[in-house]
Amino acid sequence: MKRLFSVFILLTTISVRLFADGFTLTTSAPSTVEVGDKFRVQFTVNTQGASHFTPPDFKGFEVIYGPSTSSQSSFQIINGRTTQSSSITYTFVVLCSVAGTYTINPASVTVDGTVIKSNPVKVKVLSIGQGGSSQGQQQSSGSHSSSQQGSPQTSRPVTSGSNISTNDLFMTATLSRTNVYEQEAVLLTYKIYTLVNLTQLEGKLPTLDGFQIQEVSLPRNKNFQLEQYNGRNYRSVIWSQYVLFPQKSGDLVIPSITYEGTVVVRARNIDPIDAFFNGITGMQEMTKHITTPRLVMHVSPLPNKPANFSGAVGQFSISSSLSPQEVDANDAVTLRLNVKGVGNMKLINTPEVAFPKDFETYDAKVNDKFSLTRSGLSGSKEFEYLVVPRHAGTYTIPATDFVYFDTESRTYKTLQTEPYTLKVNKGAGGNAHTADYSNNQQDVTELNQDIRYIKQGDVTLYQHGEQLWGTTRYALYYAVPFILFIAALVIGYKRMAAANDSVRVRGRKANKTALKRMKKANKLLADKKQSEFYDEVLRAMLGYVADKLNIPQERLSKDNIQSELTASNVSQEHIAAFIKTLDDCEFARYAPGDATTNMESVYNSAIRIITQMEGSI
Repeated sequence: MKRLFSVFILLTTISVRLFADGFTLTTSAPSTVEVGDKFRVQFTVNTQGASHFTPPDFKGFEVIYGPSTSSQSSFQIINGRTTQSSSITYTFVVLCSVAGTYTINPASVTVDGTVIKSNPVKVKVLSIGQGGSSQGQQQSSGSHSSSQQGSPQTSRPVTSGSNISTNDLFMTATLSRTNVYEQEAVLLTYKIYTLVNLTQLEGKLPTLDGFQIQEVSLPRNKNFQLEQYNGRNYRSVIWSQYVLFPQKSGDLVIPSITYEGTVVVRARNIDPIDAFFNGITGMQEMTKHITTPRLVMHVSPLPNKPANFSGAVGQFSISSSLSPQEVDANDAVTLRLNVKGVGNMKLINTPEVAFPKDFETYDAKVNDKFSLTRSGLSGSKEFEYLVVPRHAGTYTIPATDFVYFDTESRTYKTLQTEPYTLKVNKGAGGNAHTADYSNNQQDVTELNQDIRYIKQGDVTLYQHGEQLWGTTRYALYYAVPFILFIAALVIGYKRMAAANDSVRVRGRKANKTALKRMKKANKLLADKKQSEFYDEVLRAMLGYVADKLNIPQERLSKDNIQSELTASNVSQEHIAAFIKTLDDCEFARYAPGDATTNMESVYNSAIRIITQMEGSI
């Protein structure tokens, strides 16, 4: 029994030693405070088995209070599994009297004989600005959450009837670059600064002509931070960000936006005794309109585009693979081209691969694997080509060029894939034209020269001595095949010309391709994948006019689309409906209300206008 007890104690000790490696000591403190502000610095260890806590020296700070020790435990049973957690928190209250940037050095604590240290934390101490000295103290209360609205607590007490100036509450609009090229990604940032108690803010980005817009996903809970701006200490937060892709050159304007903010103010002439006994808070809300500045972006056209320009603008790399590299005739081969990088990934054209002429080729399948970042669309775009070699032999698939505009060097760069050698074996079925019947075909062997096969069927008899030469029938024997031969040449030439006319082929297939994409959009609608749905509808509509009217991808702006449709004798009613559907598609994802209803409305509008335009063009 003693032996079993000893084993149990040993196993328990080993388990404690193993789990000690998972213990951490973390430091939390505000990133920015004001001179003279008192704020909390907390050190938390995720176990209650800690001892011998050693605080840092707090160099540059004055410790007002601490350490105060508190502990917390939780016990949960979820689906029959039991989890338990515990922690100890050591709290200090400190202040700093001199502006600057300070580092709170690591603290240490002992857990099961092991010394654990915390992470160092930097705190920026701002000088007292014109906004008041008590602002920073309220700043230390932590983050303030909001869904589409922030709730900053600020220092300036405002009473009803007071004038809230543009220095107390305003919003800035900034561009990451103001001089760019077409299709180059630009980050647009809206940031709010406030000295008053702002509880709600409403407004949206208007329609921007000449831009393709992608909104950056930001937390819905806004965490305001203390920031010094023009000598005053404000509570600030980035409210919204957008990545813009300019679609045309010239000076493009981003108009000002008027937001409607709600500010909580102190009501005047409230009797404190009446407020206490009647539950009156003494606070009321007032509305403040906030206008952002107007911005201008100078967009330069891309210089002398090469003939094989892919439409890509940014920074990219390319890789390729061929699988398999040895096949039988009539077996499929897959070539994959993978473009990686950051830029206008959506507008990259499908690279043209010079496959051997007797390969049967199919349209490339495009797989988008990119996401939105502040520098543009980042990730990869894969092009998958399926080809079928029909004859045996050894073939070379030459290197494929990928030409893009590099935004760093401001020049065009050409990347190349590696060439591939494909070995095609004859296979069991031989070439394509014999594969269907070769298994049933049998050779005929002559057993002897004096035995011939008996001809069966109807036999035409001629009178002995009758001559065919010079008769009408003789002339027809030569004339009819010659006429048929000439007709076959003419028809074949016309068909080859039509097949080689890629513009005409794309135009014929435009409606079919658009409807295929709308079917995919319908599936995304059923799955309620909002972002992917709108991307697919936009791809369907823009791809339709690009194929139908032979508009290059880099020229797919609303102005160009409208002018090309007008030149194609499309009615202004249909043109307006097409442009409106594009606008609805771009902004429906941000529209209030039922997302499913918005998606269905955009889907029905897109189907209707594509059908109407197919009958007009």
